[in-house]
Amino acid sequence: MLAVDTNVLVYAHRQEVAEHDVARELLRGLAEGADPWAIPWPCVYEFHSTVTNHKIWKERASTPAQAWVQLTAWFDSPSNRLIGETEDFLTLLESFVTRQRVRGPVVHDARVAAICTAHGVDTLLSRDRDFSLFPELSVKNPFV
Repeated sequence: MLAVDTNVLVYAHRQEVAEHDVARELLRGLAEGADPWAIPWPCVYEFHSTVTNHKIWKERASTPAQAWVQLTAWFDSPSNRLIGETEDFLTLLESFVTRQRVRGPVVHDARVAAICTAHGVDTLLSRDRDFSLFPELSVKNPFV
């Protein structure tokens, strides 16, 4: 199963970014396809926070309603799975967050990587290089 990181979701939503067309088509293919794919819950929150942030998008930030409409379109895909923490998550999370270079904002990435690992995600689609700290998870940059 593939999972999609926040940056790919943001690029698919924001038309002004250079990666928009690639990301939009990628998400459309996943949403309309039969193969299961996933969005980790932390990426849902981060997407909503990012696309509605006026400091990032100036006067053209998405409204909360626009962000939610976009998320709902992905949620409604029959092949989509929203994945989060599992029953035995603490032990797995500990093994990710106690690594030498995992601190500050990378803790969020550790959480996403641990969630993906817990759910048997084969590949995370992301442009974020910090995921290389978690070799248990295969990461593919769909923009190269």
